[in-house]
Amino acid sequence: MLQRRMGHNGVVYYASPLLERINVPHAFSTRAGGVSPAPFDSLNLGNPNGCAIQDEYDRVWENYRLLQDAAGCRDGLLCHVHQVHGAGVVRAHKGAEFDTSAKADAIVTDDPRKVASVRVADCVPILLATTDGRTVAAVHAGWRGVISGVVTAALAEIGSRDVFAAIGPCIGIDSFEVGPEVLDAFRSKFGTSAPVAASANGKGRVDLRQAVSMQLTQAGVPAERVDSTDRCTHRDRGEFYSHRRDNGVTGRMAAVISPAR
Repeated sequence: MLQRRMGHNGVVYYASPLLERINVPHAFSTRAGGVSPAPFDSLNLGNPNGCAIQDEYDRVWENYRLLQDAAGCRDGLLCHVHQVHGAGVVRAHKGAEFDTSAKADAIVTDDPRKVASVRVADCVPILLATTDGRTVAAVHAGWRGVISGVVTAALAEIGSRDVFAAIGPCIGIDSFEVGPEVLDAFRSKFGTSAPVAASANGKGRVDLRQAVSMQLTQAGVPAERVDSTDRCTHRDRGEFYSHRRDNGVTGRMAAVISPAR
């Protein structure tokens, strides 16, 4: 189970005991401990798309510096991508520049001087690390990413199922109502084990966290090597931003990870 931590600089985040055990610097951010004002208060790590209200990027980058410092990778080069809700994976190679304009939803790296990062505001952040801590990945999985198989694609790029995984805070099943087309997509992907609950009105709810857990298991990652959490970004307003709850006018959390040093 993920554990709530507070850095020496006041940043509040969640950490995986499994990843801590192998000395992999990482964090799942909350909204606490940053420098941004309302409605982005306070550890905002990205701006909402298509919204007239925006945070200043000087504050966003300062918040990233604070998060990296709390996570133990203060001097690492931050690697992030243009997330598109697909299954694309890019690699941050040792000694090479990283293209932050790349369109993808997962980053893999074995360079301890780099920090892989994905942003979320209801979607599922997943952090992966080989059991020696030398290769890591940050993965963003919304419902489309789950259906596309981004978690499996990231594992393939790592080149091993011998990993530890941590599933971060995301929207919970009680708050994630979807239409029948999304329910059908999950039933097609997962069969009779689909983590969905149908309603009489044709809509229903999807358990994204459980879906990711199932995909990790199906890919050969043992359950005892997976950390997770019961925190819900929509429900737990004091801790997290939520795109759905706040009608798009909200900040972003991030998951960051760097190889063991």
